[in-house]
Amino acid sequence: MAIRRYLHLLIVLFLSACSTTKFLPPGQKLYTGAQVKITDKNTTKSEAKALTSELEGLLRPKPNSTILGLRFKLYIYEKTKTNKRKGLRHYLNTHLGEPPVLISAVDLDKNSSILQNRLQNESYFLAQVVGDTISKNRTAKAVYTVQTGPAYHYHKIVFPPEKDDLDTAVTGTANQTLLKVGDKYNLDIIKAERIRIDARLKEEGFYYFAPEDLIMKYDSTVAGHQVDMFVKVKDATPDQARWIYSIRNIYVYPNYTLKDTSLKLDSALKYRWYNVIDPKNTVRPFTFKNSVLLQPGDIYNRTEHNNSLHRMIELGPFSYVKNRFEDVTPDSAKLDIYYFLTQQKKKSLQAEILARQTSANFSGTQVDLTFRNRNTFKGAELFTLTFFASSDIQFGPYNHGYNVHQFGVQPSLSWPRFISPFNFKTDNAFIPRTILTTGYTLINRTKLYTLNSFNASFGYQWKPNLHKQNNLNLLELTFVNPQNVTQVYKDSIQKTRNPALAHVINKQFTFGPSYSYTWTNTTEDYRINTFYYNGKISLSGNLYGILTGADTPRRVSKLFGIPFNQYVKLENEIRYFHKLGPNSKLATRFMVDVGLPYGNSTVLPYSQQFFIGGSNSLRGFQAHSIGPGAYNLPQKLAQGTNFLPDESGDIKIEGNIEYRPKLFSIVEGALFVDAGNIWLLNSNPDLPGAAFGKNFINQIAADAGFGLRFNLSVLVLRTDIGFPIIEPNLPAGQHIVINKIDFGSSKWRGQNLVFNLAIGYPF
Repeated sequence: MAIRRYLHLLIVLFLSACSTTKFLPPGQKLYTGAQVKITDKNTTKSEAKALTSELEGLLRPKPNSTILGLRFKLYIYEKTKTNKRKGLRHYLNTHLGEPPVLISAVDLDKNSSILQNRLQNESYFLAQVVGDTISKNRTAKAVYTVQTGPAYHYHKIVFPPEKDDLDTAVTGTANQTLLKVGDKYNLDIIKAERIRIDARLKEEGFYYFAPEDLIMKYDSTVAGHQVDMFVKVKDATPDQARWIYSIRNIYVYPNYTLKDTSLKLDSALKYRWYNVIDPKNTVRPFTFKNSVLLQPGDIYNRTEHNNSLHRMIELGPFSYVKNRFEDVTPDSAKLDIYYFLTQQKKKSLQAEILARQTSANFSGTQVDLTFRNRNTFKGAELFTLTFFASSDIQFGPYNHGYNVHQFGVQPSLSWPRFISPFNFKTDNAFIPRTILTTGYTLINRTKLYTLNSFNASFGYQWKPNLHKQNNLNLLELTFVNPQNVTQVYKDSIQKTRNPALAHVINKQFTFGPSYSYTWTNTTEDYRINTFYYNGKISLSGNLYGILTGADTPRRVSKLFGIPFNQYVKLENEIRYFHKLGPNSKLATRFMVDVGLPYGNSTVLPYSQQFFIGGSNSLRGFQAHSIGPGAYNLPQKLAQGTNFLPDESGDIKIEGNIEYRPKLFSIVEGALFVDAGNIWLLNSNPDLPGAAFGKNFINQIAADAGFGLRFNLSVLVLRTDIGFPIIEPNLPAGQHIVINKIDFGSSKWRGQNLVFNLAIGYPF
C-alpha cells in the first residue's frame, strides 16, 4: 500500500511538472528554445555541426531549464508564488524557482544580427541570417535559417618593412604569427595577434607601445574568396611608443604606508644595483637581491618586471606591492623604477581545533597552536613554532581502552634564498627557499606503549615555473625510541606471533637525503583535462652502511651506538581530472610505492612503511586495516590480542576513480571506487600471503561508495560512506563480496558500511 501511494505521488508530480503552460497569462506562449539551420550545400557536416553549436550558444534569452525534459524549476516558481519577502515559499521561489521565459521576449532581428556578425567575423563575409517562430499549442520556438556563403582564407600575410626600430621589432615576430596562409579569416585571432605582438615587444624595451598602435588591414578583392592581410604600425603612433627604454635607477621602499608622501631619496641606502629607502631599518637591504631582477642599464623587460613583483610578495613579510615607472630623461629613453611594499603584521598566533576519524574506529580531536614570525632576522625569514596535542578514543567492537594521546612541538625556519657555499641564480617568478625543520612527538597508546619520536631535515625548495616544483633535502633524520612497553603488549606479540606488533616498538633510526619532483596544471580551471604527478626518492644510511659493511643479520652496523636503517624508497602518484561539463568532473588517481630494505634492514622501518585504507585511501575499509597481501588479520586477533595493529608494508599499489557532480548551492556529490593493497617485499612465515608475488593482482582489495562535499570556499567538508566489494583476506573463492551487498540488512550495514568525515578532497 505504501509503495502504491509513493508511485501515485510521483505520477502526480510528473504530470504537474509537464503541464507548466497552464500557468501562462492569456495569449502568451512559452519559449522552448531555438534552432539554427544551415542551408548551404557546400558546408560540410562537421563544419555545419560546429557552427550550429557555436551560434546557438549566442542566442538570448535561454529557455527554462529542464531535468529529464521536465521544467521543475518553472513548476516550483509557479507553485510557490507569494507576496511575502521572507519565509520558505519566498526562498523556494527566488532560489530554486525560475520565472517563465516567453516567446514575446525573443528579439528575432537582434539575434539574427548577432549571428550574422559572428559569421562575418569568422570568414563568412556574405552570410545572411533570417529568424522566424514556430508555434504549437501554448509553446513556441525560434528558427534561424543561415546562408553562410563561401569562407574567405588568407592568401598572404604581410608585415611592415623595416623603417625604424619599431617596424623591425614587429617584423621580427613574424615567425611566431598566429595568422597562417590558408587559414580562415577570424577576427578573434587577429585581436590575439595584436596582443601577441605587444607582449613580445614588451620584452624588448618598448615600454609605451600598446596593441592599439597596430592596425590590421585586409584586402578581400583577391580572386578565389581569399584575403591579403597587412600588419602595420599606425602612422599616428607617438615617438615614445617607438623608443626602446632602459633602466636608470631602482628604488625599494620596504615599509611603505599611504601616509608616505615624500620619496625621501636623500635617505636612500645603495645596495649593489638598487637603492633601499627604509629609515626605520625594518628589513636588511640584501633581502631583495633575489627579487629585484632588472638592473641599471638593462633594457626594459615586462616578464622580469612582473617576476620581480611576484617575488616580492613571495618573500612573505609584505601583503601588498605596487610599482611606478618614471620617464626621467625623455630624450634618451630612460626609466626609474619605484617599488612600494606594504608590510603585513610581523608576528601572529593562530589556534585550530580539529575533529577527525582515524584508524580502527578511532575518533578524536586535535588542538594546534601556531606562532609565526615573518621577518625573524630582518631578512624575510619565516620562523614557525607549532604546539599540538590530540586525543583519539576507540569505539566499536575492539574498544578495550587502548586510546591514543599525542603531544608535539615543531619548530621550523625558512629562508627566502639558497643557504649554500655555491651561488645558485634563478630569475623566474618564484623565490627559492632553504628550509630547516625539527620536531618532537610523544605518542602514548594507553595500556600498551609510549613512543618518543624526533625528526629533523634541512634542504631546498624551488620552482622552475608555475607547473614544476623541486624539493631536495640534503638530510632527513628520524629517531623513534619506544618506552614503557607494557606486559599486555609483550604478551600479545608472543600470542599472535604478529611481526607487525613487534615492528612498532623497534628502535628506528634513519638518516639520508630525499628528492621529490612535482608537475601539475590543476590550478588552470580553463582546461578540460588536468594532471598532477609527484615522484619521490628517499635514502637512508646508504653510504655509511657500505663503508661499515652492514649486512643483517651477520653484521649490524651502528651509529652513535644505535643500529640504523638502510633502504631505498620510491614513491609515485599520478592524478588525472577530466571535466564532463560545467558542473561535473571525473577524478582519478594511481599510486605505486616501493621500499627496498637492504644491508642493515630486512624490512622498512615502521615510520617509513606504507599503509592503506581510510578516509583518503580505500574508503570502504578502516584506516591501516588492509593487508599486507592476503594475510588474514582476524584469525590472528582471535589468538589473544584485543586491539588492532596498524598493518603496513614495503610495497603499495592503489587506484581511485571518483565522479564529482555539483548538486546545488555549495553541495557537491561523489560516486567512487577504490582499489589497492600493500605487501611485504620479503616473505615471512608468520604472515602467510603477505609477500608480493606473481599473483598480487588477485590480492587487490576494492570498495565502492558515495559521499557529499560541502564547499565552503575556505575549506571543503567531506563525508563519504564506503563498503567493500573485494576482500582479499577471505578464503580463496570468497574474495568478491559485491553479490552480498544488502543495504536493507542492519547486520550487513553494521559490519560493512564505513563512514568517513574529513577536510578537503581525498585527492
